[in-house]
Parts: sequence; C-alpha cells; structure tokens
Amino acid sequence: MTNVVIVYFSGYGHTEVQANAVAEGIRSVEGSEARMLKLSDNGELDEAGWAALDSADAIVYGSPTYMGGPAWQFKKFADASSKPWSTQNWKDKIAGGFTTSATVNGDKFSTIMYFFTLSQQHGQIWCGVGLMASNAKADGPEKLNWTGGYSGLLAIAPSDSAPDEFPAGGDLDTARAYGKRLAEVARRWRG
Repeated sequence: MTNVVIVYFSGYGHTEVQANAVAEGIRSVEGSEARMLKLSDNGELDEAGWAALDSADAIVYGSPTYMGGPAWQFKKFADASSKPWSTQNWKDKIAGGFTTSATVNGDKFSTIMYFFTLSQQHGQIWCGVGLMASNAKADGPEKLNWTGGYSGLLAIAPSDSAPDEFPAGGDLDTARAYGKRLAEVARRWRG
C-alpha cells in the first residue's frame, strides 16, 4: 500500500475542496491510500497526525495563499516540524504542494516555493504537477492546468465565492491528476 498524507490548512473551505480533489486522485491509483490532516485554526496537529507523517511514503502540503505566502497556521506547523527534521524522519519521502487564492496570480508561486523549501529542508524528493499548461486562446478555466502551475498545484477561488462554487472545473481536474501522479511517483520511488 502506498501511503500519501495530505497536511493542509483551509481558512474558508476552498483549499479543503482542493485537498479533497487531490485525495480523490491519489485513491484512484490501485493500492494507494490518502490520509488528510487538516491543521486546526491554531495551526496545530495532534500526535497521531505527526505519526502519520512519519510513516507516510509521500507528504503533500497545502495552504491558501494569504499576502503572498502560506497562512500563518501552516507556517506554525512548518516551524513545529523541526522535531522530525532533527532526526530526518521525512528524508527521501516524495513531497508536493498546492494552494488556492482569490486571483489568477495572487503570488501563489511564493507559497509553492515555501513548500518546496520546507521539503528540501526535510530532504524530500519534490514532485511537480507534470502537466503542460492549457494556454491557447480557446482554453479557459475548464481545461487541465489552465493556471499554468508546473512546480505545484494552483487554483483560483474568487473572494466572494463559496467553497461549493470554487475551485471548480479544470482546477479540480488538475488536482485529481496531480494526486494520481503523486501516488504513482511515490509507488515507483518505493520500488
């Protein structure tokens, strides 16, 4: 069984929708399991959550992008990960990341790079989206990777939208495809 853990924070529910789509993609790969760990409103994770991360084959990081970076709750979790860092518990695990913000850009790349840096501090192996961008005139929000994220998964959720409205369409299809890729890469890496 390939064990992928998604650790994320979601302030308004949009990033949780994205996390669920990533988990669907992971579960679509036979022999793969997705476990979701939602950080508390105080950015905390219980001991069972930390143990799940230690035993994972892959860890996927998720947070909305607020003011050009991850939510403070995610940063608090990342700072607390110095304990598994000190013993290199996550070394050689596959890593990936996803984020949502209200605008097309919203400096989401800064959040993805934060996740990448965190993963490299832990000695992990980063897995990008692996999809070409849909960038022709005829392409729009219903297409795969229409936001053009290569390093990590990006989604848009307008500030006045409800989680059952956005992210939607191509963003969720891209999340499922990314989850599938993460599970396949983790299984291949495990040998």
